[in-house]
Amino acid sequence: MKDWSIQGLELANCNCNFGCPCQFSQPPSHGSCEAVVVFDIQKGHHDGVILDGLRAAGVYKWPGAIHQGNGQMQLIIDERADAAQRAALETIMTGGDTEELATMWFIFSAMSPNRHETLFAPISCDIDVDARKGSGEVGGVFEVTGKPIPNAVTGEPHRISIHLPNGFEFDTAEMGCGSASTTGGAIRLSKNNDTHAHFARLHLTGTGVVRAA
Repeated sequence: MKDWSIQGLELANCNCNFGCPCQFSQPPSHGSCEAVVVFDIQKGHHDGVILDGLRAAGVYKWPGAIHQGNGQMQLIIDERADAAQRAALETIMTGGDTEELATMWFIFSAMSPNRHETLFAPISCDIDVDARKGSGEVGGVFEVTGKPIPNAVTGEPHRISIHLPNGFEFDTAEMGCGSASTTGGAIRLSKNNDTHAHFARLHLTGTGVVRAA
């Protein structure tokens, strides 16, 4: 297994209610799972290939809960990546060089037998984990925005975070409110409007999540 590490920021939006029942090992809010995710890689490598400063994204769709499988996925890799970087990111994000079930990329790929061709496109994103704000756009594929969950009475930002000491995606994530729409690509999602979003600082390797000290 080749050595790799990814450190960076994540903005994810799915069609579930705030908090996402998947985080609590419960069925999706509406029976199915549809999600877009964008990653801003601050530091990374794969077998000597440097990945610093690149971005990546994914569009995912499952007819039921993720663990029930039969999903479809399409990865998008920063068009700025060279051939070696593209191959490295595609390997990592399809579960290669990773212990079984150690990362969300391994699980998402294993549960998505319908894997569409990886795209190479411009990816823009701006993610502020502490403020629970962010946006991302993949040219010709999707747009996503995230903001704090509004308090039901006052409308002021309502803060909640989830800590997963045994999780496969993040150690701790800030919960938010997100909206996304697909504009192209192989997978068309129902428009998510003020549904679950989360913001996280990621540190992943082939053995899983590196926990905060």
